[in-house]
Amino acid sequence: MPWSHLDYLPVSSTLYIVLMAALFVLGVLIKVGLIRYVYTRLGISPLSAILLLLASLAGSYVNVPLAHFPDETVVVVHQYVDFFGMEVELPRQVDWPGTIIAINIGGAVIPILLSLYLLTTNRIWLPSIAATAVVSAVCYMVAEPVPGAGIMIPIFIPPLFACAAALIVAWNKAPAVAYVSGSLGTLIGADLLNLDEIRKIGTPVASIGGAGTFDGIFVTGIFAVILATLVGAISERRAAQRV
Repeated sequence: MPWSHLDYLPVSSTLYIVLMAALFVLGVLIKVGLIRYVYTRLGISPLSAILLLLASLAGSYVNVPLAHFPDETVVVVHQYVDFFGMEVELPRQVDWPGTIIAINIGGAVIPILLSLYLLTTNRIWLPSIAATAVVSAVCYMVAEPVPGAGIMIPIFIPPLFACAAALIVAWNKAPAVAYVSGSLGTLIGADLLNLDEIRKIGTPVASIGGAGTFDGIFVTGIFAVILATLVGAISERRAAQRV
Protein backbone atom coordinates (compact mmCIF):
# COMPACT_ATOMS: atom_id res chain seq x y z
CA MET A 1 0.00 0.00 0.00
CA PRO A 2 1.31 3.52 -0.80
CA TRP A 3 1.77 5.71 2.28
CA SER A 4 3.17 8.87 0.69
CA HIS A 5 -0.16 10.71 0.93
CA LEU A 6 -0.05 10.52 4.72
CA ASP A 7 2.52 13.32 4.89
CA TYR A 8 1.26 16.82 4.13
CA LEU A 9 1.23 20.25 5.76
CA PRO A 10 -1.64 20.53 8.28
CA VAL A 11 -2.23 24.17 7.32
CA SER A 12 -2.03 26.19 4.13
CA SER A 13 1.43 27.29 2.98
CA THR A 14 0.51 30.91 3.74
CA LEU A 15 -0.42 30.17 7.35
CA TYR A 16 2.67 28.00 7.70
CA ILE A 17 4.82 30.98 6.67
CA VAL A 18 2.96 33.16 9.19
CA LEU A 19 3.70 30.64 11.97
CA MET A 20 7.35 30.60 10.94
CA ALA A 21 7.40 34.40 11.06
CA ALA A 22 5.81 34.35 14.52
CA LEU A 23 8.47 31.90 15.65
CA PHE A 24 11.19 34.19 14.27
CA VAL A 25 9.74 37.17 16.16
CA LEU A 26 9.57 35.03 19.28
CA GLY A 27 13.24 34.15 18.85
CA VAL A 28 14.17 37.83 18.53
CA LEU A 29 12.24 38.68 21.69
CA ILE A 30 14.02 35.92 23.57
CA LYS A 31 17.36 37.09 22.23
CA VAL A 32 16.87 40.58 23.62
CA GLY A 33 15.61 39.20 26.91
CA LEU A 34 12.05 40.55 26.79
CA ILE A 35 10.34 37.22 27.46
CA ARG A 36 13.11 35.19 29.05
CA TYR A 37 11.00 35.35 32.20
CA VAL A 38 8.28 33.40 30.40
CA TYR A 39 10.34 30.30 29.77
CA THR A 40 12.07 30.49 33.12
CA ARG A 41 8.69 30.10 34.75
CA LEU A 42 7.77 27.34 32.34
CA GLY A 43 10.81 25.37 33.44
CA ILE A 44 12.74 25.15 30.15
CA SER A 45 15.50 27.26 28.66
CA PRO A 46 14.71 29.77 25.87
CA LEU A 47 16.91 27.81 23.44
CA SER A 48 15.08 24.58 24.24
CA ALA A 49 11.76 26.34 23.71
CA ILE A 50 12.77 27.57 20.25
CA LEU A 51 14.13 24.14 19.29
CA LEU A 52 10.91 22.47 20.42
CA LEU A 53 8.77 24.90 18.43
CA LEU A 54 10.96 24.39 15.37
CA ALA A 55 10.67 20.63 15.81
CA SER A 56 6.89 21.01 16.03
CA LEU A 57 6.76 22.91 12.74
CA ALA A 58 9.05 20.44 11.00
CA GLY A 59 7.26 17.44 12.48
CA SER A 60 3.84 18.76 11.47
CA TYR A 61 4.49 17.35 7.99
CA VAL A 62 4.87 13.78 9.26
CA ASN A 63 1.92 11.53 10.15
CA VAL A 64 2.52 8.06 11.57
CA PRO A 65 -0.31 5.61 10.72
CA LEU A 66 -1.91 3.88 13.70
CA ALA A 67 -5.01 2.14 12.35
CA HIS A 68 -7.10 1.65 9.22
CA PHE A 69 -10.89 1.91 9.19
CA PRO A 70 -12.05 0.11 6.05
CA ASP A 71 -15.03 1.48 4.22
CA GLU A 72 -16.55 1.33 0.77
CA THR A 73 -16.03 4.93 -0.26
CA VAL A 74 -14.09 8.05 0.66
CA VAL A 75 -15.49 11.50 -0.02
CA VAL A 76 -13.74 13.31 -2.87
CA VAL A 77 -12.43 16.55 -1.41
CA HIS A 78 -10.94 19.79 -2.64
CA GLN A 79 -7.36 20.71 -1.86
CA TYR A 80 -8.31 23.39 0.68
CA VAL A 81 -11.19 23.98 3.09
CA ASP A 82 -12.09 27.38 4.54
CA PHE A 83 -12.74 27.23 8.28
CA PHE A 84 -13.38 30.36 10.40
CA GLY A 85 -11.65 32.43 7.72
CA MET A 86 -8.60 30.15 7.63
CA GLU A 87 -7.55 28.09 4.64
CA VAL A 88 -6.70 24.54 5.72
CA GLU A 89 -4.84 22.18 3.42
CA LEU A 90 -6.24 18.68 2.95
CA PRO A 91 -4.48 15.43 2.06
CA ARG A 92 -4.50 14.69 -1.63
CA GLN A 93 -7.35 12.47 -2.74
CA VAL A 94 -6.13 9.00 -3.61
CA ASP A 95 -7.68 5.68 -4.51
CA TRP A 96 -7.73 4.54 -0.90
CA PRO A 97 -10.71 2.70 0.63
CA GLY A 98 -11.58 3.77 4.15
CA THR A 99 -9.84 6.08 6.60
CA ILE A 100 -6.32 5.99 7.99
CA ILE A 101 -5.99 7.02 11.66
CA ALA A 102 -2.56 8.59 12.16
CA ILE A 103 -0.73 10.66 14.77
CA ASN A 104 1.08 13.86 13.84
CA ILE A 105 4.66 14.21 15.11
CA GLY A 106 4.66 18.00 15.48
CA GLY A 107 1.06 18.39 16.61
CA ALA A 108 0.74 15.44 18.99
CA VAL A 109 3.91 13.47 19.78
CA ILE A 110 6.12 16.46 20.69
CA PRO A 111 3.40 18.28 22.73
CA ILE A 112 2.60 15.07 24.61
CA LEU A 113 6.26 14.44 25.48
CA LEU A 114 6.77 18.06 26.58
CA SER A 115 3.58 17.95 28.63
CA LEU A 116 4.77 14.80 30.43
CA TYR A 117 8.09 16.53 31.14
CA LEU A 118 6.35 19.58 32.59
CA LEU A 119 3.98 17.43 34.64
CA THR A 120 6.87 15.49 36.15
CA THR A 121 9.29 18.34 36.81
CA ASN A 122 6.68 20.82 38.12
CA ARG A 123 4.51 18.27 39.95
CA ILE A 124 1.31 19.80 38.64
CA TRP A 125 -0.71 16.64 38.09
CA LEU A 126 -3.93 17.61 39.89
CA PRO A 127 -4.29 21.20 38.57
CA SER A 128 -3.31 20.03 35.09
CA ILE A 129 -5.95 17.31 35.14
CA ALA A 130 -8.59 19.85 36.19
CA ALA A 131 -7.55 22.43 33.58
CA THR A 132 -7.24 19.79 30.87
CA ALA A 133 -10.76 18.59 31.64
CA VAL A 134 -12.06 22.14 31.13
CA VAL A 135 -10.19 22.67 27.85
CA SER A 136 -11.21 19.21 26.62
CA ALA A 137 -14.87 19.94 27.30
CA VAL A 138 -14.73 23.31 25.53
CA CYS A 139 -12.86 21.89 22.51
CA TYR A 140 -15.33 19.03 22.28
CA MET A 141 -18.24 21.47 22.23
CA VAL A 142 -16.78 23.74 19.53
CA ALA A 143 -15.18 21.01 17.41
CA GLU A 144 -16.78 20.71 14.01
CA PRO A 145 -16.57 17.71 11.66
CA VAL A 146 -15.63 18.99 8.19
CA PRO A 147 -16.22 16.51 5.34
CA GLY A 148 -12.93 15.46 3.80
CA ALA A 149 -10.86 17.36 6.37
CA GLY A 150 -11.58 15.82 9.75
CA ILE A 151 -12.32 17.48 13.09
CA MET A 152 -11.55 21.21 13.26
CA ILE A 153 -11.66 23.90 15.94
CA PRO A 154 -11.15 27.70 15.99
CA ILE A 155 -7.46 28.45 16.43
CA PHE A 156 -7.67 30.67 19.55
CA ILE A 157 -10.07 28.56 21.63
CA PRO A 158 -7.41 26.26 23.22
CA PRO A 159 -4.91 28.96 24.32
CA LEU A 160 -7.53 31.34 25.72
CA PHE A 161 -9.35 28.71 27.79
CA ALA A 162 -6.08 27.04 28.82
CA CYS A 163 -4.80 30.35 30.12
CA ALA A 164 -7.98 31.12 32.03
CA ALA A 165 -8.22 27.64 33.57
CA ALA A 166 -4.53 27.61 34.53
CA LEU A 167 -4.76 30.95 36.33
CA ILE A 168 -7.73 29.69 38.34
CA VAL A 169 -6.45 26.26 39.39
CA ALA A 170 -2.70 26.90 39.70
CA TRP A 171 -1.77 30.55 39.96
CA ASN A 172 1.91 29.99 40.76
CA LYS A 173 2.33 27.29 38.11
CA ALA A 174 0.02 28.82 35.54
CA PRO A 175 2.46 28.81 32.57
CA ALA A 176 3.19 25.10 32.76
CA VAL A 177 -0.44 24.20 33.42
CA ALA A 178 -1.52 26.40 30.52
CA TYR A 179 0.73 24.57 28.09
CA VAL A 180 -0.23 21.11 29.35
CA SER A 181 -3.96 21.76 29.42
CA GLY A 182 -3.95 23.61 26.10
CA SER A 183 -2.07 20.86 24.30
CA LEU A 184 -3.60 17.77 25.89
CA GLY A 185 -7.06 19.35 26.13
CA THR A 186 -7.07 20.02 22.40
CA LEU A 187 -5.93 16.52 21.53
CA ILE A 188 -8.49 14.91 23.84
CA GLY A 189 -11.47 17.18 23.25
CA ALA A 190 -11.11 17.81 19.53
CA ASP A 191 -9.47 14.62 18.26
CA LEU A 192 -9.80 11.63 20.58
CA LEU A 193 -13.39 12.25 21.71
CA ASN A 194 -14.47 12.66 18.09
CA LEU A 195 -12.88 9.56 16.61
CA ASP A 196 -16.32 8.01 16.21
CA GLU A 197 -17.23 10.86 13.84
CA ILE A 198 -14.36 10.11 11.47
CA ARG A 199 -16.15 7.40 9.49
CA LYS A 200 -19.13 9.66 8.92
CA ILE A 201 -17.23 12.49 7.24
CA GLY A 202 -15.25 10.46 4.71
CA THR A 203 -11.74 11.78 5.19
CA PRO A 204 -8.90 9.65 3.76
CA VAL A 205 -6.51 10.56 6.62
CA ALA A 206 -7.58 11.49 10.16
CA SER A 207 -4.48 12.80 11.90
CA ILE A 208 -4.44 13.23 15.68
CA GLY A 209 -2.84 16.64 16.21
CA GLY A 210 -2.79 17.28 12.48
CA ALA A 211 -5.03 19.31 10.20
CA GLY A 212 -7.73 21.11 12.15
CA THR A 213 -5.96 21.07 15.53
CA PHE A 214 -2.24 21.59 14.84
CA ASP A 215 -2.53 25.37 14.58
CA GLY A 216 -4.45 25.54 17.86
CA ILE A 217 -1.83 23.44 19.65
CA PHE A 218 1.07 25.38 18.13
CA VAL A 219 -0.46 28.73 19.07
CA THR A 220 -1.11 27.36 22.55
CA GLY A 221 2.60 26.61 22.87
CA ILE A 222 3.46 30.22 22.04
CA PHE A 223 0.67 32.34 23.49
CA ALA A 224 -0.96 30.47 26.38
CA VAL A 225 2.29 30.49 28.33
CA ILE A 226 2.94 34.15 27.50
CA LEU A 227 -0.57 35.20 28.49
CA ALA A 228 -0.49 33.28 31.74
CA THR A 229 2.97 34.56 32.65
CA LEU A 230 2.24 38.20 31.84
CA VAL A 231 -0.96 38.17 33.88
CA GLY A 232 0.88 36.50 36.76
CA ALA A 233 3.73 39.02 36.57
CA ILE A 234 1.31 41.97 36.67
CA SER A 235 -0.45 40.55 39.71
CA GLU A 236 2.86 39.98 41.48
CA ARG A 237 3.89 43.59 40.84
CA ARG A 238 0.62 44.87 42.24
CA ALA A 239 1.03 42.71 45.31
CA ALA A 240 4.58 44.03 45.80
CA GLN A 241 3.41 47.62 45.49
CA ARG A 242 0.79 47.10 48.19
CA VAL A 243 3.45 45.87 50.57
